[in-house]
Amino acid sequence: MLFFVFACLVPAFLISFLATAAMRKLAPRWGLIDQPAQRKVHTNPTPLGGGVGIWLGVIIPIVCAQLIALVIVKSGIKPAWIPAELVPHLEGVLYRSGQLWMVLGGGTVLAVMGLLDDKLNISWKPRLIIQLLVAGGLVMGGIRGTLFIQQPWIGMLLTVAWIIVLVNSLNFLDNMDGLTSGIGLIAAVLFALIMLRYTGEPRWLVAGVLLVLAGSIAGFLCHNWPPAKIFMGDSGSYFIGLILSTMTVLGTFYPGATSAGENIVNRHVILAPLCILAIPLYDFCTVMLIRLKEGRSPFHADKSHFSHRLVELGLTKRDTVLTIHLATLTTGIGGLILYEVSSWSAALLVMLMILCVLLIVTILENVGRKNRE
Repeated sequence: MLFFVFACLVPAFLISFLATAAMRKLAPRWGLIDQPAQRKVHTNPTPLGGGVGIWLGVIIPIVCAQLIALVIVKSGIKPAWIPAELVPHLEGVLYRSGQLWMVLGGGTVLAVMGLLDDKLNISWKPRLIIQLLVAGGLVMGGIRGTLFIQQPWIGMLLTVAWIIVLVNSLNFLDNMDGLTSGIGLIAAVLFALIMLRYTGEPRWLVAGVLLVLAGSIAGFLCHNWPPAKIFMGDSGSYFIGLILSTMTVLGTFYPGATSAGENIVNRHVILAPLCILAIPLYDFCTVMLIRLKEGRSPFHADKSHFSHRLVELGLTKRDTVLTIHLATLTTGIGGLILYEVSSWSAALLVMLMILCVLLIVTILENVGRKNRE
């Protein structure tokens, strides 16, 4: 399994690191520069387009991995360097590759749209329409959750909503150096850990995509850590959001059977994605409510985010980012604990812990808001 983890992480990291370094030089020539403004926290013009590095760091390794799997399956030759435990799953990986490329195609559409938005500042309405079309297309293509609900259309609508909310929540949070990239890295690693460790039999395909995403984000984060030398822009946040949202739908979060043959379906583990992504989802919901309450467009950028409130309390930008990362890791660990408990009563205690973290965030936000007023 260690070979699998490193084979996913290392190439993605190197490709993303080098591609992002190239974008640092190319972005200014292409007019991809984020200028300081009243609603922004950076003070110096900074290149955009780091999302291109993240995209390349995901696409290239997956293309190579699929070609290798195809050659092995077609030829019947099993190279000694590929772990024996992976070989029986290669045909299944190829079988599901259609869905994978649907996801990557949808992610590419959103990344291109985000890149154009970084350049042309597109209105939120056409962006939302394209997001809905991409999400709807993926759901119609079979990427949907059931959530133990009998009516398929309910699962389809909830899946579209999940994709749209997560894509935009990560985009909204991309307001400080290293913030969205760090949250995306934490979430991808935790979800991959669940796929490899907590679902009975490892879910190699979904775990592999998440690890590739984690490696790619890490390569970009080397350039984006405060003080950032480049921003991912909308192209990166949209792409990360789509991959995370769809992989959590495609991934099977339920354990299979015990060694004694008992079927175990702890339905409370369906809450794990909500725990891991509690902070960005909370920030998205509260920001939307604040903007609507004040009679403004819910998609009009401002300084209503949790990160801005922490800065208003006196934290440095770096400490703010680290604080939010730690809060995300705390709620994420709560999601892992759900797999270690077998009753709803214990799961409710975990959710109570997550709620306490979010209440702490609420208190800090309110204090920051009062200080600003």
